Amino acid sequence: MYSDDGFRELGRQECLVLLVRAAVGRIVHTRHALPAVLPVTFCLDADSAVLLRTAADSDLARSVDGVVVAFEADEVDARAHSGWSVVVTGRATVVTDPAEHGRLSRTGPRSWVATPRDVFIRIEPELVTGRELAGGRTAYGVDLSL
Repeated sequence: MYSDDGFRELGRQECLVLLVRAAVGRIVHTRHALPAVLPVTFCLDADSAVLLRTAADSDLARSVDGVVVAFEADEVDARAHSGWSVVVTGRATVVTDPAEHGRLSRTGPRSWVATPRDVFIRIEPELVTGRELAGGRTAYGVDLSL
């Protein structure tokens, strides 16, 4: 990013605060040796890990357990040319501890498509980056409000 390109880099804490506001995000992972992006509901745990809930026999649960993934959420106002985007990169693991699964069943994300046997996926936030577009002008002097 250029220092005056209309974008502002967000600090880790700002990113985490914004993630709490988002209802849906996208997990980016590898499926059959190809990039895959899947929209998901999520929430943050007390330690800022991203938590997802999915069917135990889903392709997602099988393909992300133990591997590094990216998770992205954003909010955009197309009319105002403003918004933000946050990316969390880290290792994903399927929660297998029964006590932890029980806790997350009460406090974790709710699934929009309930299944008889859900699992929780935890993404440890090793790298958290974000940027905000304030709208208006760019580094090139172009007025975007026209």
